[in-house]
Amino acid sequence: MAKKKTPTLKIKYVRSTIGRPEAQKKVVLGLGLRKLNQVVERPDTPEIRGMVTKVRHLVEVVEGE
Repeated sequence: MAKKKTPTLKIKYVRSTIGRPEAQKKVVLGLGLRKLNQVVERPDTPEIRGMVTKVRHLVEVVEGE
């Protein structure tokens, strides 16, 4: 049986969490981001999109790589 390919988001960590509220630091860690300029691939779900929205000033969604 063929596996259905689920859409994914590539998320890049572009700004530090130094001086940010603890909740934002936990969201960045929850996305799996540890180092600046790191890119992670996560499934495109409402939960992940909500996390990205909470820290949209610290991360960016990378297109077409």
